[in-house]
Amino acid sequence: RLCPGGIYVPVRMSRYQAVSDQLFEIFHRLTPLVEGLSIDEAFLDVTGCVRLFGKPVDIAQKIKDTVSKETGLTVSAGVAPSKFVAKIASDMDKPDGLTVVHPDRIREFLDPLPIRKMWGVGKVTQEALAQLNIRTFRDLSQMPVEVLEKRFGKHGVKMHILSMGLDEREVVPEHDAKSIGHEDTFGTDIIDLGLAKKELLALAHKVAHRMRKDEVTGKTVTLKVKYSDFTLITRATTLPESTDDAPEIYSTACTLLEKTAVGKRPVRLLGISISHLSTDSESQLSLFLEEKRSPKKGKLNTAMDSIQEKFGDKGIRPGTLLTK
Repeated sequence: RLCPGGIYVPVRMSRYQAVSDQLFEIFHRLTPLVEGLSIDEAFLDVTGCVRLFGKPVDIAQKIKDTVSKETGLTVSAGVAPSKFVAKIASDMDKPDGLTVVHPDRIREFLDPLPIRKMWGVGKVTQEALAQLNIRTFRDLSQMPVEVLEKRFGKHGVKMHILSMGLDEREVVPEHDAKSIGHEDTFGTDIIDLGLAKKELLALAHKVAHRMRKDEVTGKTVTLKVKYSDFTLITRATTLPESTDDAPEIYSTACTLLEKTAVGKRPVRLLGISISHLSTDSESQLSLFLEEKRSPKKGKLNTAMDSIQEKFGDKGIRPGTLLTK
């Protein structure tokens, strides 16, 4: 609305994910200790790789060179003794930087930095810190921790510790997904309830497909709605049994939709996510197999997944979505 003359290109999430997989494959060539933060960011612990690949700074440069050669992308890297300092260092010289912070120069590196550089400190916290005359890492480190704890609680203590560069968290190679979801933001706000349900049907099939691909099922369905005024609400319910079936997820989402103002207020975003995930080996089998979890339904989902893998999302889909 503020830039009506703007040209907006569509998101290509499948392409981003494919390139992300390339990046992480390169990371894993150099160390098995890779903790992903997002689709394009990760912590790497190279402590045990020095004898094979050289100093940490050499490993960082090798990663940058390899990524550039194989994908054409630039990478910004931060080399430091801890995750917190490495994260800040990686943001110092974008888009193609390499910042090294030696163990004996951590305070020298951190002290003059503005407090907004601290990971997890947003605008509201910055303003609250400014009221205490805290504007740099040095200011924060010199403030009595009791004052910070009284004002910010446990977060104040954590900020004080981090301001001195103290971070003993280890790189955790794998995080089990806590939820699987998908959401869409619409170019034009949705007012029609029928259209909203059609969007939910598409979302349910995308989420179910991802769940089956990851070989998990889930029990808690969460509906996310953002209205045109950017008000965000969620509605959730827990099913009696885990599922990875799109019609069941869709039916549950429609029930949750009745607890919102969709159809009465313009909507700019809808999303569905499934949590309380488990694998088949972790799930308690039912004594009496219900029709919705029947072998026939499982074979149908497997067949649909195979077609989608070969021909894409439009290879097979509910007839209702043909006009979407």
